[in-house]
Amino acid sequence: ELFTRPKVLPCQHTFCQDCLQDHAGRKLPLQCPNCRRQVRLPPQGVAGLPDNHLVTNLCERLQTQATLPGETGEQAQAEDSCSIHPSEKFKVYCKQCQLPVCELCLEEAHDGHGTTTINKAAQEKRSTVRALITEGRNILESYCSFIRGLREKETSLNEQKQQRDNGIIQAYNHMIQELTERKAQLLSESEQNHRENMKEIQNGRDTVLADVNDMSTACDRAERAMEQGGVTFLMQGTSLTEVVGKYRRKAAPTPVHTQAAIFQPSDTPVPVLGHVTAQLPSAPIPAAPAAGVKGHHHSNHTEYEAQPDKVTFGGEGHQPGNFKHPFGVAVSDEGEIFVADCDNQRIQVFTLRGTFVRQFPTFVSGEEKMQPDDISMDGDGNLWVVGRTGICGFAVQYTKQGRVQRKFDLRKGRSIWGRGVAVDGRRNHIFITNTFGDPYENIKQGEVLVFRPDGALVRIIDAQNLVLWQREMRYPRYITVGWEGNILVSDHDHRVYVYNEEGQFLFHFGGEEFDICQLQGPCGICTDRSGNVIVADTDNSRVELFDKTGTFLKHISTGLMRPLAVAITPGGQLLVSNIADHTVSIFQNY
Repeated sequence: ELFTRPKVLPCQHTFCQDCLQDHAGRKLPLQCPNCRRQVRLPPQGVAGLPDNHLVTNLCERLQTQATLPGETGEQAQAEDSCSIHPSEKFKVYCKQCQLPVCELCLEEAHDGHGTTTINKAAQEKRSTVRALITEGRNILESYCSFIRGLREKETSLNEQKQQRDNGIIQAYNHMIQELTERKAQLLSESEQNHRENMKEIQNGRDTVLADVNDMSTACDRAERAMEQGGVTFLMQGTSLTEVVGKYRRKAAPTPVHTQAAIFQPSDTPVPVLGHVTAQLPSAPIPAAPAAGVKGHHHSNHTEYEAQPDKVTFGGEGHQPGNFKHPFGVAVSDEGEIFVADCDNQRIQVFTLRGTFVRQFPTFVSGEEKMQPDDISMDGDGNLWVVGRTGICGFAVQYTKQGRVQRKFDLRKGRSIWGRGVAVDGRRNHIFITNTFGDPYENIKQGEVLVFRPDGALVRIIDAQNLVLWQREMRYPRYITVGWEGNILVSDHDHRVYVYNEEGQFLFHFGGEEFDICQLQGPCGICTDRSGNVIVADTDNSRVELFDKTGTFLKHISTGLMRPLAVAITPGGQLLVSNIADHTVSIFQNY
């Protein structure tokens, strides 16, 4: 019996969704029926547990194979056989009807028509097709030139914005510095005024305190003598008379004069830092040719209209523009988005507005196609795609038009988990994640394979690079190379691992918690121009932003059910694929 909607538990045992739902309904908290490990369900319940895509694909293939015997007799005829007379081969080419025909068709429907050999007709058609190819290449080059112009203009605008922002910040800092210095000066003057007033008060107090002490002592002594009576009282009265007489003749204390300062705020209006004004462009971007060209349209108006904060495109399906598990995303310097459409076995290409441009199948050799797991762009503008045909894994280099340049099979272990790919353009190395072990037991280990473009294995980054107290990778899925050359790997076992460019372990961050800054089944990973790390926190339904040390900064998005792959465009937009609804979103700002 085959699985239906197989779900994988944190212990990596797989069960049907309905079976788990029934099991959870009888007893909570949920425990794995096999190993009895307690399972913390996500907010969506059993339905929110991750799908086991490997088991799903195997089940689909078994179902497909079960139906093949009944369909064998319905296979299409060979290309060189006549569709009207299947037993007849094409013999000649009818010039009038422009069709290849067999001998029976020639007698029945093409009698008297001019004919030629198949080879000669093909040779004559080649010249026409070559002319069309040349024209098409010229049109393509004009569009590419237009896109390059946009890219150069975008780079120039980014640089101008940076300079403009720096000028504003400098003016602000200068003004703040002047205000700070003025504040310090005013506070110092206020403090000086206060000290002078306090000095006058203290001088007046010191002058009077000696007289107060003298008079107070004489009065106290007279009171005690009066209580005792006798000679002592008679003598003390004389003493008191002298003291009182002394101060009766003495002038009263002089009033203390102080001058309390006041603060009078300036009525000067708030200073203006400056003004931002648009200048006329020095040179317009060349417009793409429109005459005689069909299928695409560009105009200055549409290129520069306001963009929404987020654009989402795709949706589940098999038609162009739809996806069936968009497992990988990448973007070219010209601003074309490439999506690895896994179960449709193809790469689809879109504009930065989500408009479909073209597609090509992920051929490995001949008519054999693979399911792409991930995609990355190299320094020459070619695509590296990793995928699988059944249990065999491949890395294939395609041009942006879909032509196979080179390929090599991944003989180093058969990965039981999807693979990720990244390219280090500085060293021309291809990094590919790999998970090996027993898929039915909790014995798994991860590694990163480093290849040259010709398929030669350079090194393996694995647990041998760790010391005893460090935790090893178990389910490495996606990988990226940061601006400083560091290698960052997302491990579906709730962590991100960071290595230097030589493959030496540096640190890891994350952890299995439903916390604001922890990770639960992280997948897609990339870095932006500031070196910050963007992670698709898949099982928490979030996209997170960390700094280069792994310190949590903020949530970029909490509204995507199953974010998977991420990428940054040359203009700084963020791409996120979502396998819950089979879409890709473009975040203009994050």
